[in-house]
Amino acid sequence: MNVNDTTSAAVLEELRRRPADRRRILFTGATIVTMDPDLGVIDRGDLLVEGDTIAAIGANLTADGAVVVDATGTILTPGFVDTHRHAWEAQLRRIMPDVDDLGGYVMATLAGYATVYRPEDMYIGTRLAALTAIDSGITTMLDFSHNSRTREHSDAAIGALRDTGIRGVHASMGPHFGEWDRQWPGDLARIKDQYFSSDDQLLTLRLATLATDEIAGPALAYGPELACVARDLGIGVSVDAVFGTSSSEAVLRWAKDSVLGPDVTLIHSTGLTSEAWKTMGETGTTVALAPTSDAQIGLETAIPAINEALSVGIRPGLSIDVEVALASDMFTQMRALHAIQRMRAVNAVYGTDQQPSRITTHDVLDFATLQGARTNGLAGVTGSLTPGKKADLLVVQAEDLNNMPLNDPIGTLVLGSDARNITAVLINGEPRKWDGQVLDVNLAALRSEVHASREYVLNTPAV
Repeated sequence: MNVNDTTSAAVLEELRRRPADRRRILFTGATIVTMDPDLGVIDRGDLLVEGDTIAAIGANLTADGAVVVDATGTILTPGFVDTHRHAWEAQLRRIMPDVDDLGGYVMATLAGYATVYRPEDMYIGTRLAALTAIDSGITTMLDFSHNSRTREHSDAAIGALRDTGIRGVHASMGPHFGEWDRQWPGDLARIKDQYFSSDDQLLTLRLATLATDEIAGPALAYGPELACVARDLGIGVSVDAVFGTSSSEAVLRWAKDSVLGPDVTLIHSTGLTSEAWKTMGETGTTVALAPTSDAQIGLETAIPAINEALSVGIRPGLSIDVEVALASDMFTQMRALHAIQRMRAVNAVYGTDQQPSRITTHDVLDFATLQGARTNGLAGVTGSLTPGKKADLLVVQAEDLNNMPLNDPIGTLVLGSDARNITAVLINGEPRKWDGQVLDVNLAALRSEVHASREYVLNTPAV
């Protein structure tokens, strides 16, 4: 996999000849950005994958019978972790690139297009989003699936995650508007039994909900009742639309009701009061920031709440949110947050003799990997290149035109790289992208399905 390597197809063929559970892959000669605080960055290192697990990292490793991949001239890094994306919307990408505000998005998408989605549209949108995630280096994606109109809609969304091979988190919620079967949240028990019976699988389940009843009424708003549902099922909770005064008041209520904690993720968290942030920090509640969503859609202050999170000891995960108006990749999220926070830091002390408190490229890569995994409840599984964790990793070309020469590997990943530089993606030890191409995708057939679904959704009256 070196820049002069011409054997990628042959290496892949050899990998696929071997049973996945007994397969050994030895990557050699790479710059390894582990994102493990104890391992750091390893120059010219080797990484051994055995089955679905990272077995060893170090120098001059040997492994009898392993398929050896020369990774000289590349960076090995953990796959990115997306903590919040409404994947079903993918066939509506950039349909409103200059959306004016949250109300404009809600009325066009949730009160309009969403109401006519069939299960097959859920499948196509979710699959497209997951494949695009893999292509851009996202190996774990939380799908905030808030269009579960019937049990078949939920089944389709879960099936799409399964069929792409991504490490998927299905966060299930009923729709905001229109006709639906009202099977949620009761159907979560059936979903768990049918699709999430094992603790050792690629897909995991969470309950998705909203912060308050302002948008869609009390049935979808988080509180003791939904917290009890999640607790009984043993699953985490992801709470969307957390912003402003009403959400700040809700946070204090949730703390009083003892329904906050590390298994609860608050999404956006924009424009919250200092009292709310203090409570979130004290309870260990996790946070998923959506840097471009807050800024572009103009949610409350429109400023991603990174300073507020860090001030109370919360290191957040990052997320994509809605592709109807935003970019699909994690590089964009990292760069946006990095630039916005540093702008705020310098602006805050301009004209004084104080020094700005700025985040670093290491910080944002940490948010996009290890902290994202923690936010999704998967810190022990993925998010860093650590022996014993699952082999979710990227091979990024460091000697491509836009990256050479390699002076700082973390800076190169955050500020220089993009999807075209990702030569390979492994998820759970399985190659999902190789030689720059996402594997096992009939692009012509997918394109036909996506276009047909889009035409149906756009030309069917909202109900």
